[in-house]
Amino acid sequence: MASAAQSPTEYVTHHLTHLSVGEGFWTFNVDTLFWSWVTGIIFLSLFYAAARRATAGEPGKLQNFVEIMVDFVDNSVADGFHGPRGFVAPLALTVFVWVLLWNMLDLIPVDLLPWLASTVGIHYQRIVPSADMNATFGLSLSVLALIIIYSIKGKGVKGFIKELLFHPFGSFPLLVPFNIILNVVELIAKPVSLALRLFGNLYAAEMIFILIAMLPAWIQFVPGTAWAIFHILVIPLQAFIFMTLTIVYLSLAYEEH
Repeated sequence: MASAAQSPTEYVTHHLTHLSVGEGFWTFNVDTLFWSWVTGIIFLSLFYAAARRATAGEPGKLQNFVEIMVDFVDNSVADGFHGPRGFVAPLALTVFVWVLLWNMLDLIPVDLLPWLASTVGIHYQRIVPSADMNATFGLSLSVLALIIIYSIKGKGVKGFIKELLFHPFGSFPLLVPFNIILNVVELIAKPVSLALRLFGNLYAAEMIFILIAMLPAWIQFVPGTAWAIFHILVIPLQAFIFMTLTIVYLSLAYEEH
């Protein structure tokens, strides 16, 4: 809830300011890094605990949950990737669950954790990594690196260079520059679209929660609950889209054209 001492502009600005260190290009958003680590540890801990307690008899709730997630992702990879899946399936599972946990942090009341942080002298705290463009671009650049690696793995270095130079217009010398331009643009567009799609959806959702928090306390419950229910659908959808596009991009990179 907005403080009476803050104007609406100050309240919004405060909630959209990161706890950061450094300057310029070397600015690090400490809150994004911290909550990314926290969600990563939660993911690893849950799946490790499920693996340790796994039984061939009657499975527990945690084992059921993990098996459903693994089967869901494995089926998605089997449908979308037509090469060896030994690395792609765990990668897709990691991307899906990690982004899902990032997004779920948006359901925590916007004033709760910043207020708790302020009690120990931390004045800025944004907790949703997927609402930070640095995090979404960092993740999508990792996907870009894997696209290049899988393209070389599937086609070889010569095949990768050949595709870069001669696809889609052929090997006529005057068309080679256009081939290069189109392929480079296509390569860059993939991580950019991944990052901006995830960032845009979660940033907009975070902004709406902040605006709802500026309403009088007696009226916040209705729009806040309605938006949270709708957002529960967006949270897994955006994680699924990011995972699916990652699988598709790696499959396209691996296959011969």
